[in-house]
Formats: sequence, structure tokens, C-alpha cells
Amino acid sequence: KFSPKKVVRSFRDLDVYRSMMECSIRIIGELMPILEKEKFPLAEGMRNCSLSIPLLIAEAHGMRFSDFVRAVSTIESAMQGCSKMIVYLEQARGLSKNADDAFIEDMSGRYMQTRNKILRLERSWQKFQATTRASGRG
Repeated sequence: KFSPKKVVRSFRDLDVYRSMMECSIRIIGELMPILEKEKFPLAEGMRNCSLSIPLLIAEAHGMRFSDFVRAVSTIESAMQGCSKMIVYLEQARGLSKNADDAFIEDMSGRYMQTRNKILRLERSWQKFQATTRASGRG
């Protein structure tokens, strides 16, 4: 079944951005109050990491034509952030008495799925860059 790709006019149109923004909001709104009440030692790092991923995606998208190498490095940092969030979530599951296991499992799955989508996005940028150079447009 064929479905045309959505037009991407800004980073806000990227599925990976929207997904990571939703995860960040849910983690900060639903999980962080529980972890902070329990004095979870990694709460600040977890909060910062969840907020940084959508920021890195937006930053990378904005610079992909002006500084491609840096854009790729930045999008790879977003992928690393997804992996870090999975580790934070697993630590929260192991250390928290009140965190919802189903919520943590759902968030971990979303981060893993989005990490894979970011990898495919990076590869599409690289393919576009190579095509542009080959055609003499870049």
C-alpha cells in the first residue's frame, strides 16, 4: 500500500521530534514527581536528558544544510540520548517503589523505536547529501 511521505517544513513536522517531545512531557509530568518524592538520585540527569533529545533533533534539522557534519554529529547525540533514557528508565524501575512498570516499559519502547527512526533519518540525510554532491548541486 503506497502512501506519500509527509512534507517536512520544519523540525516540528518530524515524527521523531514530536515523539520525543511527547515522551519528555509525559516523563516530567508523570514519572518525575514520583521519583523526586522518593529522592531518586538520578532525577536531574533524567530530566535533562529527556529535555535534550527534542532540542538536539531541532538543532540538527536546522543545520543540516549549513554544517552537515555537525548536523550528523548532533543527530547522533540525540540517538545517544535515547539510549541513555532507556538506561535511566531501567534504573528507575529497579530503584523506585512506586513507579509504574507499564509506563516505564512503554517509554523505554518509545525511546528505542524513536532511536531507530532517528538512525533512518540520519541515513536519509546522508543519502540526500551524497545525491546532491553527485549532481553538482552541493
